[in-house]
Amino acid sequence: MGAATVLNAVANWKGSAFGIDLKTTAEVVLDGSPKVRGEIPGIDDRLVVRSVELVLERFGSDCGGTVRTTSQIPLARGLKSSSAAANAAVLATVDALSEELELLEAVKIGVRAARDAGVTITGAFDDAAASMLGGVVVTDNKRMELLRREDLISAVLLLVPEIKIYSRNTDVGRSHLIAPLADLVFDLAMRGEYGRAMTLNGLIYCAALDLPNDPIFAALEVGVDGASLSGTGPAYAALVGDDEVDELEAAWRDLGGKVIRTEVNNMGASFG
Repeated sequence: MGAATVLNAVANWKGSAFGIDLKTTAEVVLDGSPKVRGEIPGIDDRLVVRSVELVLERFGSDCGGTVRTTSQIPLARGLKSSSAAANAAVLATVDALSEELELLEAVKIGVRAARDAGVTITGAFDDAAASMLGGVVVTDNKRMELLRREDLISAVLLLVPEIKIYSRNTDVGRSHLIAPLADLVFDLAMRGEYGRAMTLNGLIYCAALDLPNDPIFAALEVGVDGASLSGTGPAYAALVGDDEVDELEAAWRDLGGKVIRTEVNNMGASFG
């Protein structure tokens, strides 16, 4: 599944995210061929291929095959499409091997694949954990530690601009400058104040990455407690009450792009 940001980990390696109810599925067919092939038209398949390869290595299999994925998550918008694809490929490979794997180990395999494929700056352990486990998580990405995880009940609104932004192109230097403020966001997240945390995160990262903060202020005007740039953008996410959804959707539509209604997914990913 996809996820949205509470705290972007680029500044200080601490991250927080929550799963959203947009799905990615994968199918892995092992056929005895010498290598793993991706069949995903129009999309770079290095990440999912590497995810499959690492699972095969983990279980000592030299079998090749084919991996295919389908997704509801808009690509390169900060909604964790890469983490979701890696997770789905890992679980599908484990299933194809008729093996078992703890979910956190599966997360770490996907993170390693993302690093190998060059699609992440921090390893995105926070994004991958939220995508795999559901609910809201707080993580130490450098140590790959899960610090906090709990269910979160909320409707979610996403504003998805037409442009794409790839994480690997992020201005890391400017993000490091806001590390002291990111530490404050981390403290809020560890206290469970996710709405305040994501709003502060959004404001500081919009400034650091020179992206518009209008969607965040539009959400604040409606009375939303939590709204943020998701990842390194360009999408925005808001945790919204039932009485705020329509008003914020109308305000965001005026800003351009696609508005998606979803909710926090607390169930997490599954095998098969």
